[in-house]
Formats: sequence, structure tokens, C-alpha cells
Amino acid sequence: MKILALNPPFLPKYSRESRSPAVTKSGTLYYPMWLCYAVGYLEKAGHEIQLIDAPASGMSTDDVIRAVREFEPDMAVLDTSTPSIYGDVAVGEELRRVFPDIYIVLVGVHVSALPAETLALSPRIDAVAFGEYDETLVELAAALTAVNAGPPAVGAPADGERLDPKGEALSAVRGLAYRDGSGQVRRNEARQHIENLDDIPFVSEVYHRFLDITPYFYGHSRHPLVVIVTGRGCPFHCTYCVLPQVMQGHRYRKRSTESIVQEFLYIRDNFPGVKEIMIEDDTLTADRKRCRELSEALIATGGHRIPWSANSRADVDYETMCLMRKAGCRLFCVGFESGDQTVLDNIKKSITLERITAFTRDARRAGILVHGCFMVGNRGETAETLEATLRFAKELNPDTAQFYPIMVYPGTSDYGYFSEKGWIVSKDFRQWLTEDGLHSSVVSNPDLRYEELVAFCDRARRGFYLRPTYMFAKLKQMVTNPGEAKRIIKAALTFFRYLLQPSIKRKDIQ
Repeated sequence: MKILALNPPFLPKYSRESRSPAVTKSGTLYYPMWLCYAVGYLEKAGHEIQLIDAPASGMSTDDVIRAVREFEPDMAVLDTSTPSIYGDVAVGEELRRVFPDIYIVLVGVHVSALPAETLALSPRIDAVAFGEYDETLVELAAALTAVNAGPPAVGAPADGERLDPKGEALSAVRGLAYRDGSGQVRRNEARQHIENLDDIPFVSEVYHRFLDITPYFYGHSRHPLVVIVTGRGCPFHCTYCVLPQVMQGHRYRKRSTESIVQEFLYIRDNFPGVKEIMIEDDTLTADRKRCRELSEALIATGGHRIPWSANSRADVDYETMCLMRKAGCRLFCVGFESGDQTVLDNIKKSITLERITAFTRDARRAGILVHGCFMVGNRGETAETLEATLRFAKELNPDTAQFYPIMVYPGTSDYGYFSEKGWIVSKDFRQWLTEDGLHSSVVSNPDLRYEELVAFCDRARRGFYLRPTYMFAKLKQMVTNPGEAKRIIKAALTFFRYLLQPSIKRKDIQ
């Protein structure tokens, strides 16, 4: 089967697969990583794929249509996100207009949380693959191929209802919500998560075949970079985090150390210009024993010669950090979230301010940089806790920091909590970004309106980055470590365009 895998057009440099999809002030652009993993799985099953990342390549819907006319896909898999969902559906509708027989299936966290609601947006969207969708797409493609290859149906069933061979075939595909022959939406049982992650081809091989990697950029990472995962799922239960709650579960399923090392070596040999590998597991350091084993294996095989970074919790011991640093670990990306202990407890962060402070100190001693993420507007947030968070960020003084207002995505505990309180001010998902596509918020509580949260993040960024001591430290870092200079300058050129202007320009959300 010919399958189009599409990260649809929306906004330039829109990171649909970010945990909080938006256009970022640092110029960060995520790979369509989960879509690429599915592409590898579909190729392994024998399907012919055309992969297009429209936001990275600057393609419009018309550009996409022109690019796929010769390919003539039988099925299109469209990645989605909450803020872009209406646009994503519109792209699917246009594909159906041009290719009347194409089968349109949507994937991603938003449609996984709201499959029926998504299918109700347009009769031209055929299905949603909800949850972890690699195997679902393979089974769906096989079912459609079998139906299309079979003999035409003859006669009618005894009860007089119209024959629906496609609907019958799709009813066995777990993890699928679809429109049957009568137009009714059916939701099949959920799919179990993939256990043998080594069975999925390297995502870096998919990048190598289909993508120009130069547009992809993380503000905290050296450029160019390659992004992979070594495991899926997260054992922690933070109330806001969408991927474990909607897609991949709370059990950390891990690739073998051998598989990870082999992919590091593949990247080393096939991407000669790459300056960094980013490990995008929700929390690589959730298994510190495995981190040590992986570090030792990278050192033994030479895989450590490319610097790498990872998402981490603020609870890694100093000895493990030192071994990871020796193995090439350059930076931890850490969700600190708040400088108030009550707020951390409210969001089930399961960490203390004292442990965060010790972790940051130990990372500095070990020679590992830290990118700190701070999120405001959480349960129990007040004007006082906002100021405590900014003070805490300055005290920790990570290498880089981001401040963003809470976004409560469908399917998360926070979405249910804030919906029940009546504090989500708009469920028109178009309003979940600013006019420029930047992070906004649609959550107001009795003490803080969403505009105040966004304005605080603007002020916090200025307060953190415009400190003379911080700016001097960055200049010193570029001089003493030229490898960091390109990353710092590239992020700063984009970031400082936004630094002195407010994020929200519109008057209000309707």
C-alpha cells in the first residue's frame, strides 16, 4: 500500500510533537518523531511511504498536494495537536477532495484523547488511531489492503442491512476509532503497548531517508542534532503531562542497551555533521541503574564521542551524573515547574525544593548543563507563588530556562480538574496559542487570569536572561567553550526578537 505520512502545514516552525505544541521564542523546532517511528514500522511491514514534514520545509497545503500527486497515496496518516486540530482536519479534507479514494487517518495526543469528537468535525476524516499507534497503523493498512484486494460483495445480508466489508475488517483493529459504512463512529478496544521496542526500526534511519535535519533545532542543544528515544512511558504521575496519560502509559518500557548503542553508532557513521543526540524519553533517569549501564556501554564502544542530552528528574545522584558525563552527557532538560513546595505537591511532582537545589548543584559539579522548565498557573498558584518561582529560578541559575503558562490538554488529570472548576476560559482550540502561535494559556483561576500568567512568563524571561551576571556568564561560555557558541547565538537571535514585546496582542479570548 502507498501511504502518505504527513506532519501537516500550520504555522512556520510549529512543533506539533512538542509536549506543549507551539511556535517557540527560541526557534526550537521538534522532529515529527513519533510519526517517523510509525513510518519505520510501516516500511518494515512492506508498505511504500512518502513522508513530508510541512512546518519544517515551509510547505503549504497546495505544496503538499503537488508533492504527492505522482505518488497517489492509498492512505494518509496525519499528525495532529490540540491547537492545530481544526487546521489538521482541513488538510485532511483537502486531501480527500483531490484524492477521492484516499483513506484519511489522524494520529497524536489530541485525537487519542478525543477520537469521537475529532471524527465529528468532518465526515471526510475516516479514522483516528488512538494511543500508541505504530501497530494500529500496520493492522489498519493490512485490513484495507485485504478489503481492496477482495472480490466485490454480492447480494445483501439476511436482515436487509447494507454490506460493509470494510467496516467488518476494521472492527478487529485495536486502537482504532472509525466511520463505518453507515457513517456511524465506532471505537474499537484499546491496544496494548508495544513490549519489544527493539522491534521498531531506528528512527534515525527514517530521518536519514526522508528528512533534511538542518531545520530541527532545540534552544538548549548543539546544532544540528538528532532526536531519539530509548524507552516509552513514564513511571511518574504529574497531573499535567499528556504523553504518559494519553499515549504511552506509566510503565517505563525500555530498549536494550545494545540497541541504543547501535543507534548511536549509526548516527555517528551516517550523520557526520551532527553535534548532539537528544534522548527524548519522558524521563531517561527514571532508571539510574540502566543509565549507568548505558554510560558504560557507550564508553566501551566509542558511542560517547557525540555529546548527548536527556530529559531528567531532579533526583539523580552525583556518582551517576559523573559516569553519564564521562559517557558524553552534556545537558539535562528538567521540569522544575515551581518554586513553591505546595504547588509541587498539588501537581504530584514528588520532589522537594531542597532536592532540586542539591541536584542542580551536583550537576554543575559533574560538568552537566541544566535546562530548567518552569510552568505557571498550576493548582494552587497565586501571585506570591509566581514570584517565588522566579526567585527560585534565579537561585538555581540553570544554563537556560523557559517559563510558560499551563496548558491543560484533553486526556490529562489537569484537564478534568480545571474543566470541573470551570476555569478553562475557552474550548475553542484555535485560541490556545497567541496570534503569533506562541504559548498562551486558556486557564484562569479566581486569583490569576490567563493574561496575567502569560504576562508573568514574559517578565520572568526578561528577569532571568537580562541579568548582567547571566549575560556575562554566557559571553564567557562562548569564549571558553566555542562548541556552545553556535547554539547560544542561534537561539539568541530568535529569542531576543520576542523578549521585549508582550506575547498576547489580542484583547481577550471569546
